[in-house]
Amino acid sequence: MVYLSMVFFQVVGPILIMLAIGAALQLKFRFNLKALSNLLTYCLMPAAVFINIYETQVNAEVLASIVVYLIIFSICLMLISWLFSKLLKLNRSQAAIFNNSIVLINSGNYGIPVSQMLFVANPLGTSIQIIIVIFQNIITYTYGLYNLISSTKSGVDILRSLLRLPIVHALIIGAIMNFWNIGLPITFRIPIEYLANAFISIALITLGAQLAQLELKTIFSKVIFTSTVGRLIVGPTLALGLILLMGFDGVVAQSLLIASAFPTSRNSSTLALEYDVEANLAAQIVLFSTIMSCITVTIVIYISTILWG
Repeated sequence: MVYLSMVFFQVVGPILIMLAIGAALQLKFRFNLKALSNLLTYCLMPAAVFINIYETQVNAEVLASIVVYLIIFSICLMLISWLFSKLLKLNRSQAAIFNNSIVLINSGNYGIPVSQMLFVANPLGTSIQIIIVIFQNIITYTYGLYNLISSTKSGVDILRSLLRLPIVHALIIGAIMNFWNIGLPITFRIPIEYLANAFISIALITLGAQLAQLELKTIFSKVIFTSTVGRLIVGPTLALGLILLMGFDGVVAQSLLIASAFPTSRNSSTLALEYDVEANLAAQIVLFSTIMSCITVTIVIYISTILWG
């Protein structure tokens, strides 16, 4: 009960409050959601991705020990989500949202606070979560974005759309500047940090505004339920098997297992809105998986404590 209350009041609760604020504002003012989505995709999100990658200092040895795990884990999730989507007989657009909902994890505004809370006495746990955030950013804006674009486009158009995105440019520039230790002038750093700090709040308010337009009864569908099971139950189960198979132990194993249990990334909903691909379904999955995660994350934390605490 202690873990449950901590996770809920310090992580899930604040997220739900932001969603409620967005929903209330939408009911009052009727925002242009497409305009908000453009603001996120072409301004706030690239700033957040750039700062995240530019400022992260990752121990090379730790990075080398988990990168193979992350690749195998993500590929397995991709295959599992593809199999589930075939069994559910989803159309191309629904399958794109469904696949993203299982593979893309809320490692940022959900995962980092949880890690900071749990590993306050051992910074390694938080460092691993930062590595996972970077990896998830890459997956989101390659695999995740490809899923959405490929549901409406094909071939060269997909590659062109990817290369035009400022998020991709931010990833590359941030990584280069980090690797070569290139300084960022304060004149540019301050506005970029302002934009990055605004990203989470605007993203959650936009998601809440989307949810305000949904019928609550539609949230209980087999697609949403299966997606949530895949993200919150199948994901951690797969992670546990891989962690044991690859011989991880201690804080590394504990951090990787807990990170596998976080709900669907809000970015999956933001991108779905931007490309007009089943945006309502994506928003419903994010909401439902976030609510249910306050229970499942608590259980995973407890299991990780028993095994490696």
